[in-house]
Amino acid sequence: MKKETHPENYRFVVFKDMSNGYEFLSRSCADAKETTKFEDGNEYPLIKLEISYKSHPFYTGKLNLVDTAGRIDKFRTRYQRHNKAADKAVEATPENTTETSED
Repeated sequence: MKKETHPENYRFVVFKDMSNGYEFLSRSCADAKETTKFEDGNEYPLIKLEISYKSHPFYTGKLNLVDTAGRIDKFRTRYQRHNKAADKAVEATPENTTETSED
């Protein structure tokens, strides 16, 4: 191996898949702002990943990606249904009915 080809700060780093919490130890020179304790008891720099081989559908053989837009739409429709049901319940209470009495 040639000298002065690799960076000086090449060290062990914990990579964490944020979609499923899977962590693995590897070597890297990437900058890390956080540290974490790995399963061996030592503290290492932490690099957060959006996706790794444990959550990527190509490697897992099944689709388990997070569909945030779909989740937001589902939440909104469920919340709207809940709001409509709550509004109907409030309208049906005796306190909200107006009675006119003529003297």
